[in-house]
Amino acid sequence: MAEASGDYKPVSNAREMQELLEVLSEPGGASLMLDKPGSQPLPVLLMDVRADESLVLDISAIREVAGELKRGLGFRLLGQARAKLVRTPVLTVTQAYEVEGRLLCEMPYPEQLEVLQRRDNFRAELSASMDAKVLLHHEKAPTPLQGALKNLSLEGALVVLPLGKGSLLASAPSTIELKLVFPNHSQLVLSGALRHDASDLERQMFFAGFEFVARNAEQERQLWFFVREIERETARRARAVQDGRHPEKEPSPLFQAVERRQAPTATSQDVEYATPMTQRLARLAAYLDNQLFAIKQGRRIDSVQLSRHADRLLALLDEDREAMLFALVCLQRDSVLVQHGLAVAVRLADIAGQQAMPHEIRKALLASAMVHDLGKSLLPDALREATSLDADQYRELHAHVGRVMEALAGCTWLSRAVMQAVVTGANERLDGSGYPRGLQGDKLHELSRLMAVVDVIDAMGRDRPDREAWSIDGIYKYLLRHPHQFDQRWVKRYIRHFGIAPIGSLVRYAGGELAWVLNIDEQGQPARVQLTDSPVAATRYMGAVIEKRELTLLGKPVETLAVPSASTPS
Repeated sequence: MAEASGDYKPVSNAREMQELLEVLSEPGGASLMLDKPGSQPLPVLLMDVRADESLVLDISAIREVAGELKRGLGFRLLGQARAKLVRTPVLTVTQAYEVEGRLLCEMPYPEQLEVLQRRDNFRAELSASMDAKVLLHHEKAPTPLQGALKNLSLEGALVVLPLGKGSLLASAPSTIELKLVFPNHSQLVLSGALRHDASDLERQMFFAGFEFVARNAEQERQLWFFVREIERETARRARAVQDGRHPEKEPSPLFQAVERRQAPTATSQDVEYATPMTQRLARLAAYLDNQLFAIKQGRRIDSVQLSRHADRLLALLDEDREAMLFALVCLQRDSVLVQHGLAVAVRLADIAGQQAMPHEIRKALLASAMVHDLGKSLLPDALREATSLDADQYRELHAHVGRVMEALAGCTWLSRAVMQAVVTGANERLDGSGYPRGLQGDKLHELSRLMAVVDVIDAMGRDRPDREAWSIDGIYKYLLRHPHQFDQRWVKRYIRHFGIAPIGSLVRYAGGELAWVLNIDEQGQPARVQLTDSPVAATRYMGAVIEKRELTLLGKPVETLAVPSASTPS
């Protein structure tokens, strides 16, 4: 249907179809969109293009939808090639099979492709090596957020950010400042409004699409120059690759780098992790940050991605329990809500694993706990930062629970009973003083009683506007002195399971030595520790790891300190 401006147009020329499909077969070049309402693009790899015969897809990253595809659910492949949006007609899988651990599926070669290109809103695409940056700034952000410019048009820009930074945009006002910076230091400052977003969870990237607002004539002139130069530079490099030699023409002035000595800025995205497990956990934190952004945008939590990341987190916990528990206190760069969600999820699944609980129930516990507090991101700043709450504010606080339940409505694989017990039970108390329903006594589900204990122990160990973090000693004493609020069976089981000085605790010895607890013995005392010079958040630059005889020489810890916090706002 060709015909209205902006509509997809058919492409049936065999050579052009082959060229477009070859571009889609590059890593990250294709996505799969299920042919049903509410679908989102899913990451796939177009493994093989057999002209006039078939296409072969690697769907290992989206095994959750394999059953629907095998049963005949249609889908489209989507991508971009040569400044065009490309999609296939609706396809169906003819066969699926495993090859060396990869899940592959085949489908007939399409009779045509469909492309969309609007010159009045042409977007010039940049490769990563073109190194154009965008600095995003708004009054609620302490420092500009740096991203890479992915494409540019007269109307807007697509910016690539690290996945874990998306939620910082959700708290921004309706328009923010975008500063485009090119390698020759040409710059342009514009106002933009966030219009769409997407995430690539495999590559840990967040794509933010901005529409420029209130442009003046000079800004439009500069934009047109930038778009034209980007297109020229892209074509120059493409010809060089095609000919197999260095480019003959001079690069665009925009991309002739100028040396400039300058101090490193606070926008650097370089990250050093305290332990290898912390680095692996950070990928889960980035995913959870992305869900935080989705909730702030009024969207539901993606069912497939929640299932996949719950599986990953549970696998990491079961692979190396001690490393995971220590990594929880090393994860310092993410928002408090993300840190809290991961910590509660891991400890809840860990203690539940001692109760001979079925895998699917344990996974549902962990998944529900990961997101149980994300609704607090929707509360007004004044409420989240208040040091005391009046009756109206306390009622307003309750709303965050219902918002998470709404966001989880599409996760049909998640047990409704488990979800209800974890998400709504975290803040209930035995005496009915909790929220949102004020349940008490035997009306509280057993999982709610456990969740309340795990949740409050982690929450009390973190700084809050009205108080500093408590030490684990003080937290245990508080819970034991409040049997009317907390189920004492679970309080005592928690203490026995995680120990008097749990993994991740910061302890002080009689001689003044400070150490992080890496493992505990049967009495819940440190069995292996890592020395540190000062009571600051754990980093990769810490002291020796000691155990057995060397640890015996230190004696027993005389004090357990509150874990220092260096987290970002929620």
